[in-house]
Amino acid sequence: MNERKFPWIEVSIILLAIVLRFAWLDIKPAHFDEGINGWFADQMSRTGFYHYDPTNYHGPLHFYAVFVSQTLFGRNLWALRLPAIIASLLAVGLALRYHVFFGRTAARLAALGLAVSTGAVFYGRYSIHESWQLFFGMLMMYGVLGLWQFGTRRYLFSLVTAFVGLILTKETYLLHAGSFVLAALTLWLWQKVIPSRPALPVARQVWQRADLVKASAVGVFAIVFFYSGTFLDWAGLKGLYETFAAWFKTGVEAAGHEKTSYELFHINYYWLYLLARYEFATLIGLVAGLLYIGASDARVRFIAIYGGGVLVAYTLIPYKTPWCIISMLWPFLLIFGIVFSQRRWLPLAAALILAISLAQSIRLSFFHYTDEKEPYVYVQTYPSIGELTTPLLSMAEKDPRYHEVRGQVLLDSYYPVPWILGDFNQVAYYSKENQPSAIDGDFVVIETSKAGDLEPRLKENYYRRDFRLRDAQEQCTVYFRKALFEDWFKGAPPIVGPQP
Repeated sequence: MNERKFPWIEVSIILLAIVLRFAWLDIKPAHFDEGINGWFADQMSRTGFYHYDPTNYHGPLHFYAVFVSQTLFGRNLWALRLPAIIASLLAVGLALRYHVFFGRTAARLAALGLAVSTGAVFYGRYSIHESWQLFFGMLMMYGVLGLWQFGTRRYLFSLVTAFVGLILTKETYLLHAGSFVLAALTLWLWQKVIPSRPALPVARQVWQRADLVKASAVGVFAIVFFYSGTFLDWAGLKGLYETFAAWFKTGVEAAGHEKTSYELFHINYYWLYLLARYEFATLIGLVAGLLYIGASDARVRFIAIYGGGVLVAYTLIPYKTPWCIISMLWPFLLIFGIVFSQRRWLPLAAALILAISLAQSIRLSFFHYTDEKEPYVYVQTYPSIGELTTPLLSMAEKDPRYHEVRGQVLLDSYYPVPWILGDFNQVAYYSKENQPSAIDGDFVVIETSKAGDLEPRLKENYYRRDFRLRDAQEQCTVYFRKALFEDWFKGAPPIVGPQP
């Protein structure tokens, strides 16, 4: 069986991507944002639809995908993370389709780079929106290049689908769509200064106006369907434009996510630092992209200009969370594949470079996934959250009546706890301004620094356990009522409570 009949290289790349994203998926506790996303999906189970909140500035698509996954496979980490993994794998598969523009070797190297990229793997195992944004961004470029080179209906539908998908994913679609438009204008002007040789004129468009109407109608329907809460919450449609006021405000103020320590001569180099630390192949593609702005291939010019524009835009926005990096990787990985496919010996050099990315991915995703010293590990939940959750989940698994235990969580920041304990229907969450009059829960959670004030208010004996929820948050303490949890703690003496 030869390569033309069985694409064993492509299959191997996809299998590698699958293993890296699925293996030991539940070793890492649910992340802060994952807990929020899962909680939104849980609310859909109660209300029947997703109520779009424009101040959340995340589109509804991922929430519906998580809702479907949890409905089919249960409320667990695998179901929570499955939709984002699928999107991440689709992006790898789509990179292979770029062979129609740049040849099989270039597409394979780009796909392999995406398959093993430290960021694409690490965040591809998170239940967050960015993997969808990665896929739809690549699909938009695929559609643009296809219309440019071939002009067929397939690429028109790809372009419309990508744009709709970006709108349904995250409000930063405005940034990416704007970068496409600005890149096209920049390329047009640059072509007048230094024309590419040979020229690549726009192909005759063989699609019909009716095709555009149909694709646009389906796209509008999808946007209305999801933003209106499947036609059950029409007020959500206003969020399509209301969200930008909140988005611009958050982007400018940064809300604690600014990275001012990464500045030199008032220039923020945060993203370049992440590329240099984790994404060596992408960094090479970025440098090559600067050179390719003057290249003979206008398509590569366009990719380089677009990628550079997105990187500059994210650099200028003060709000920075590291998972946004995966929206910036793929243009430079495409250029990396193109550059290293031009000589016979270069793919071997590329393989050695990508082996470094593979080693970093394995190190981060399977060994240092909660190490706060790693810049990619950001507001990540610590495994010690099990001191709180394991007794509750284990006892409820043995006896479902434990889902009725009363909990009091006195933390100002407590996600992903509401999602993890989503099946416990009598857990109350309190803030500084909203404190319970009595401390009488079957379990109580509070910052350890406040435990001394709480313990005298306990009316029964409790077991005490300390844990850390996440970096940049102080140690927490959980109390379990002795009368209910004595079997779990195997008769250990209660730590606090009234003395006999």
